[in-house]
Amino acid sequence: MSIRIDGAAYASNLRKELAIEVAAIKQSTGKIPGLTVVLVGEDPASQVYVRRKGEQAAEVGITSTEHRLPVETSQEELLKLVTQLNADDTVHGILVQLPLPSQIDEKTVLTAISPQKDVDGFHPINVGRLSIGDDCLLPCTPHGSIHLIKSVLGDDLSGLNAVVVGRSNIVGKPMAALLLQESCTVTVVHSRTKEIEKICAQADILIAAVGRPEMINASWIKAGACVIDVGINRIERDGKNKLVGDVDFASASEKAAAVTPVPGGVGPMTIAMLLVNTLTAFKRIEKVS
Repeated sequence: MSIRIDGAAYASNLRKELAIEVAAIKQSTGKIPGLTVVLVGEDPASQVYVRRKGEQAAEVGITSTEHRLPVETSQEELLKLVTQLNADDTVHGILVQLPLPSQIDEKTVLTAISPQKDVDGFHPINVGRLSIGDDCLLPCTPHGSIHLIKSVLGDDLSGLNAVVVGRSNIVGKPMAALLLQESCTVTVVHSRTKEIEKICAQADILIAAVGRPEMINASWIKAGACVIDVGINRIERDGKNKLVGDVDFASASEKAAAVTPVPGGVGPMTIAMLLVNTLTAFKRIEKVS
């Protein structure tokens, strides 16, 4: 049987380290990192996610504030709030929770956030810096996934074959860029890829980020591979709602050396890396080493 990569435990340890560092910074400078989350509308999943972000920020000593706006909020009103937060010296990280209502263009809003405060790592400037290997605020889910991979395979990933299933701007593309920075040989596969199973079965590291419930089973997986399941899909099974990933965990566990579960794998790391980014942004803005 494979190793079950416990993202929740890894994230918990990371938060403990962050809490120690934040406390030391507060004692030496009297300043506290500040994270602001903007939620437009009442999407239930987004509300749960925003609540968890606030709770975990408080756990590590980061000041967390929320702006909850009605679903009918206009793009102009949201952009006005983002501009105010960009100018607020107590705010070091800004996160606008996605998805946004249909009347608001996500790209316009994300581009309006100051790159220095873009703790999601979605601003075009941060995306560009990532693509050329410059220092930047990294997208949280791919960054957290790299941590989990290294927890199994060690810090040196050079020369390993990595396959990313999915080419989204949020996970697939930045995941590929980060793996390239680790000197992996990287292939990105998607809905138009021919012989996709064959390609995946050659991967030492397989990242599933396509949004199709349990699409990847043991036949897609190389014996001894490290499998990171980014997918979060809600399905009905045996009359009950259940969260599953893009990977058939039971099947994959018979073939892979290590697999992340859903839930409890990559998800907790995404929030932990958001807090890491907030602290990083604080240090750069406040010029604290």
